[in-house]
Amino acid sequence: MAVQVSPFAAGCGAQISGVDIREPLEAADRDAIRKAWLDNLVLRFRGVPMTDAQHMAFTRQFGELEFNPAKLIEMKYGVSTQTDGRKAEIPPEISVISNIIEDGKAIGGLGDGEAFWHTDSSFVDVPPAASLLRSLECPPPSAGGATSFLNCYAAYDDLPADTKKRIDGMTMIHAATHSSGGKAHRGFETVEDVSKVPGARQPMVRTHPETGKKSLFLGRRINAYVLGLPVVESEELLDELWDHMVQAKYTWTQEWQVGDLVWWDNRCAMHRRDAFDPSMRRLMHRTQLKGTRPV
Repeated sequence: MAVQVSPFAAGCGAQISGVDIREPLEAADRDAIRKAWLDNLVLRFRGVPMTDAQHMAFTRQFGELEFNPAKLIEMKYGVSTQTDGRKAEIPPEISVISNIIEDGKAIGGLGDGEAFWHTDSSFVDVPPAASLLRSLECPPPSAGGATSFLNCYAAYDDLPADTKKRIDGMTMIHAATHSSGGKAHRGFETVEDVSKVPGARQPMVRTHPETGKKSLFLGRRINAYVLGLPVVESEELLDELWDHMVQAKYTWTQEWQVGDLVWWDNRCAMHRRDAFDPSMRRLMHRTQLKGTRPV
């Protein structure tokens, strides 16, 4: 069977079938999957249980693997976000996202709370191009834990012309002070001046290096700051852009099943997670593709 692409009736996303991604891909299948990713921003491969080795091998067919973000932030800012209970056999290219506690220690990050809208690791100068998240254990949909994705191309396209003109060429700080769940990293529990927070300087409007299309590139809301503006004006502009961007019409939501792999374009799609029942186990492994400096 050839690769089959079935776009969802939403702001982004498509189901991929007709190929076994646990095996090396034929060139035509690899190219079809890559095109589908660029066209639809988010891809879902349903019911494909994989090992970490298969997960990494699949990812490598599309580029170079990135280290997990805990290692990135530690190398860049000297801030440790590593979970104490992470298993030694997990490769450094795999991020573990879980609420599971073993021997009193968390084996992964983000727990069971809500994760707010964000772009993965945009607080470093060169964020990952893509994230590929795989479900090993997950609660039923009725218990929560769904992940939503946001089409930042469409959000940019729908901005008023005067707003586009205003923000084109502006730069902002993507703060490295908090996790996507809103938890402050050690030493940043209180921030008095958002214009001085650590983080990468990123363009507010990003041009995709492969498609050439423009999108909003805002990272995450907490402690963000638009360079060159008084803090009050920065806050007002960012509130306006966020209110526009997170409209439901730009989103698609993934209800997880064990064996799902979801791959999103981190350059033009944002994501968030619903909180879920803390009595339920959830275990996800993620790889990431190295990206290029945003422009």
